[in-house]
Amino acid sequence: MSGLAISVRGLTKAFGGRKVVDGFDMDVPKGAIYGFLGPNGSGKTTTIRMMCGLLTPEAGVGTCLGLDILTQSQAIKERVGYMTQRFSLYEDLTIRENLDFIARMYRMKDRKARVGRALEDLGLAGRAGQLAGSLSGGWKQRLALAACMLHEPELLMLDEPTAGVDPKARRDFWDEIRRLSARGVTVLVSTHYMDEAVQCDFIAYIAYGRKLISGPAREIPRMVGLHTWVVEGGDIAVLEAALRADPAVRQVARFGAVLHVSSPDEAGLLAAIARHPGQWTKLEGGLEEAFIWLMSGAQDNFGGAA
Repeated sequence: MSGLAISVRGLTKAFGGRKVVDGFDMDVPKGAIYGFLGPNGSGKTTTIRMMCGLLTPEAGVGTCLGLDILTQSQAIKERVGYMTQRFSLYEDLTIRENLDFIARMYRMKDRKARVGRALEDLGLAGRAGQLAGSLSGGWKQRLALAACMLHEPELLMLDEPTAGVDPKARRDFWDEIRRLSARGVTVLVSTHYMDEAVQCDFIAYIAYGRKLISGPAREIPRMVGLHTWVVEGGDIAVLEAALRADPAVRQVARFGAVLHVSSPDEAGLLAAIARHPGQWTKLEGGLEEAFIWLMSGAQDNFGGAA
């Protein structure tokens, strides 16, 4: 347990008679970047809030940074940085004023120096006097990250932090996350962007409040047991229809002008490839294909009383 930043078992939460998180287990190693993946409405936010002491589970136990999530929630909050989905700072205050307000809330010593350091670390010094409400999505994201890192937390929980920002801002954000991880900060980041999954050391997939699978990112496709090939060339629409009709092909996903074709039966898939000419290439480590496959077997918790 000493090597884990988070360890929870059986977390359960219901709203309006429906379980939004159902018997959730997870272990997050210290210093790791842990990706928490799932579609919108899958229970990611509720689970994160339970793990960091912001929400009390109806069942389950666990620790966060060695502290009990049920009885030591206040102590957990003091050591965790939590970045919400939506920008939650004051839009009529400047960047510096927002950070100074956060520093006052934490009763920080050397407040001005720590705010100045945060401005420099996140590249905000040149915009310190700009109103938060006038910032673009990417700059608001930087400010929010600076605010939740101001008290130098050991664990950073980021709830879909890159939603609604441009690709460059997302790339810059992940550069910051890797820098923080290199300093020993544990990062738990929820997302539904599969291209961000490859940035993570570990991954847990969640759907409809239940964990589907978890493990090292590079091992997830092997754990799922799915084999995937990519094909392009010719009339892609005709090829897609033919592949979907082939009983040896269990999953076809279109990505622009290419098809990702998958099956747990490798021999059957190779036979199908032989039947359908095209420019075929084997895909290693297909995280998105694994997620689509797992989601296809997940049961929707809106389907009835839970």
